Amino acid sequence: MLERVRNAGINLTVQHTTRAAEATDLVRRAYKEGTRNFLAVGGDGTSFEIINGLFPEAETQGRPTLGLLPLGTGNSFLKDFTKRGVEHTIEALQKNSRRLCDVIRLRHAQGQLYFLNLLTLGFPADVAETTNRRFKRWGEIGYILGVFTRLVQLEHLAFPHRLAEAETAEWNRNPALFLSFNNSKFTGGHMMIAPNADPTDGLIEYVRWDPIGRMGLIWTFPRLFTGTHINHPKASRASTKRIDFELTGPVNVMVDGESMRLECKSLEILPAALDVIV
Repeated sequence: MLERVRNAGINLTVQHTTRAAEATDLVRRAYKEGTRNFLAVGGDGTSFEIINGLFPEAETQGRPTLGLLPLGTGNSFLKDFTKRGVEHTIEALQKNSRRLCDVIRLRHAQGQLYFLNLLTLGFPADVAETTNRRFKRWGEIGYILGVFTRLVQLEHLAFPHRLAEAETAEWNRNPALFLSFNNSKFTGGHMMIAPNADPTDGLIEYVRWDPIGRMGLIWTFPRLFTGTHINHPKASRASTKRIDFELTGPVNVMVDGESMRLECKSLEILPAALDVIV
């Protein structure tokens, strides 16, 4: 695949990774040495590592450019722009076709991280944690097993939070099925969890689901693939530039397909922080 990129007239310096987070270290070093153009060869996890190698330095030291050669499992972010995948990326690289895109910064108790796609708390994050811990080697079937495992263990927790536009309002401390904070529409490759999200509008798309029973969740789950779940009476959404949290400790978090336990403090949009080759 990289030969096809080279044959299109694109000069590449290739770096292979052998461990988790290695791409972050390689990109951070390259950015400090002056490199500003990067190509992610993989999926959402690869681009997540690259973004966290570029930032926070890229906030003040020059906007970088990221191309996405979608060879991973989900490749969710690129679907906001095209469904043609690799072919589209190669054509965009040839044309040097760029779009300014936003990045979201998460501040948490241990530091900060950056992402392109989304962050979720609640049911999707719990599914990701169970899948990663017990069923990861099973691929897509493992994810389905994670869904049913967490469905049996279904719980609705409160994640106290407040949107920036409501600083004078009370914190939302109500239990929820999940909260999702989105820069793009898709997750998991095909689920359109935030159909109103736009990675170029300078806003975070906030989606919340009130508690729902197991049968209701099973019945509604397919609507996540069409985005029509957002019209359900249990769903609500808003657009915001910042979210503050008042958590009492670490919780399961799924960010750009990666499962973590973090004590979230705030989310902020960084408008037009990245050039994306699309």
